[in-house]
Amino acid sequence: MTNSGLTGLYAITSARQLHSDFSLLSSTQAAFEGGVQILQYRAKDQDASRALRQARLLARLCREYHVIFLINDDPYLAKACDAHGVHLGQQDCSITQARQLLGPHAIIGQTCHASLDLAQRALDQGADYLAFGRCFPSQTKPEAPPASLDIFQQAARFGLPMVGIGGITPATAGEVVRAGAQMIAVCDSLFNTAQPQQVAQQYQHALQEANSFPFNEVQHDSLSRTF
Repeated sequence: MTNSGLTGLYAITSARQLHSDFSLLSSTQAAFEGGVQILQYRAKDQDASRALRQARLLARLCREYHVIFLINDDPYLAKACDAHGVHLGQQDCSITQARQLLGPHAIIGQTCHASLDLAQRALDQGADYLAFGRCFPSQTKPEAPPASLDIFQQAARFGLPMVGIGGITPATAGEVVRAGAQMIAVCDSLFNTAQPQQVAQQYQHALQEANSFPFNEVQHDSLSRTF
């Protein structure tokens, strides 16, 4: 597969959205209108049937907006809803196992915290992108170990797209990109607001200032496929 589309604003669903399918879809659509390019469905402790229903609804929405759709932790759910791929933590199944289930064209990313050793292992197993963080104090994962922004420069040698995660605001997003991240992951700061479209636009403005091209003109057609 190509990882050229792995760039820009990477949204992770918030637990607050999951109580209502309507709330989930309306807030996510608003975020897409604001320029989100990658969506990860994160549904900790969700009922399996509800998670499948919501994942399939989001998959259709992502197809309409040409947004890359990933599932958190669960490659079986990713396969069932025909997502583009999965994001794995260190306690989840291995990248090798996920690849065997999802196939060679799936997008598989992994959380590496602040560890170059974990990043090397992810690379060796065939990861498509690396996630580092938390970059700043985070409400979503306050207990997560901090990661210096220097990690992006150090990990550039692996040649994979990198996502910064943890407490990133529109005011600090450009700092993370300038440090070397290709993607900025956001969750509560985007979805626990009354106006996710406007907040997404604020992030987009920050990303555009940190780069020489507008993210919202990047096309994902090479990664889009029918759900």
